[in-house]
Amino acid sequence: MKQSPIDSLLIFSTIFINSITFFTYPFEGYFHYLIFILYFPFFISKYGFPKLPLQILALPLIVGVFNLILGNNTTDLFLKIFLGMLLSTSFFYYIFLFYEMDVEMIFKLYLKGCVFTCWVGFIQLITFKIGFAPGYDYNWLLNKWALVGSDTGSLRVNSFVTEPAQLSILIIPAVFIAINSLFSKKDKFLTKVESVLILFILVNTSSSTGYIGIFVIGLLYILNYGKAINLVVGIVVLLVIGNVMYSTVPEFRSRVDSSLGLWVDEDLSVKNVNTSSFVLYNNFHISSEVFKSSFLTGNGLGSHKVSFDKYTLTRNKFILNVQFNKSDANSLFLRLISETGLIGIVFIFGLLFRCFIRRNPENPDDYAWLISNSVLVMLILCLVRQGNYFLSGLPFFFWLYYYNYVKYKERIVADPLTPELLEPA
Repeated sequence: MKQSPIDSLLIFSTIFINSITFFTYPFEGYFHYLIFILYFPFFISKYGFPKLPLQILALPLIVGVFNLILGNNTTDLFLKIFLGMLLSTSFFYYIFLFYEMDVEMIFKLYLKGCVFTCWVGFIQLITFKIGFAPGYDYNWLLNKWALVGSDTGSLRVNSFVTEPAQLSILIIPAVFIAINSLFSKKDKFLTKVESVLILFILVNTSSSTGYIGIFVIGLLYILNYGKAINLVVGIVVLLVIGNVMYSTVPEFRSRVDSSLGLWVDEDLSVKNVNTSSFVLYNNFHISSEVFKSSFLTGNGLGSHKVSFDKYTLTRNKFILNVQFNKSDANSLFLRLISETGLIGIVFIFGLLFRCFIRRNPENPDDYAWLISNSVLVMLILCLVRQGNYFLSGLPFFFWLYYYNYVKYKERIVADPLTPELLEPA
């Protein structure tokens, strides 16, 4: 079976379309499950069973069963997450086999999806300005989607993605590439017009998560270009940008103020509790309690919902009963602590550090560092502010990060004269 444009459209729709569900019980039946069902028979017949995903998930399976015996989790929660993870990691593993491990082409297809998504976001913004509701409010088409406004009454762009923050996470690797394109003589992966479009849409999400992504991108560029003067200038620029955003973006200022109130002053008043900052703060407390009792393995996949009921700060009658992100902890890092413990954290951070590729000034045209750094930004944002294991094809980005490193190393071995990039510290 040869790859066709239809294949690419269907396969990459599993990453970008997360706002359609067909049922909600016994689990949420997302659109991408249809694509999984369509392709799995072919993948299994051509490539066999997914050995690597099965090997990776063997330990979580054993730990999960053990925690079921101990009563730390329920069977339905464990099976829901374990089977979902097995399907998702296996599907995206097969994708790399299907495209013959052509990492550059796979990344370009992802970027095409970002550009299309941003054009839809641009149309959404324009139709909002002229008052054409079907052009900006997609509830008539998408049943797991929300129209989000800002404190100033303007539209927060989310295209056909569930919410603005998720859109900012989804396109943040493209933002990294866009910035590189705008400051480079040669266009690599994106044109100048596409780069401006992507940056414009990120700003118009008005998402504090997206703004955090800009800071991470700035730090990674400082790391890659590595001169002392770049470090000083970069920090000053980032501080100036942060101050401007705090002064001009109400949503960003609200997040900063509530975060300082919670994490520094431990102020659990209504003005701080009724925010997404409290959701993160509360889940940090829950994960910390789980870590105290089960630091090595956590309580098993899917168990955070049980831990939430046991440890949430909202049990205090003086605190609002906020239960957002009850299942996913609002942070991949916090969820990993809660459900996989030290083993899961070491595995993920080991992967991130081991497979990181830094820019080599002797070989600046090699694309591997761009893919590595851009995907790393997204994974960092997920660790901080997105705890769903499957949303927007998260396993795809882990595989992309890993196989980009693998293929880069293969090129080094195949061509010993190619200067090797600096290893991560």
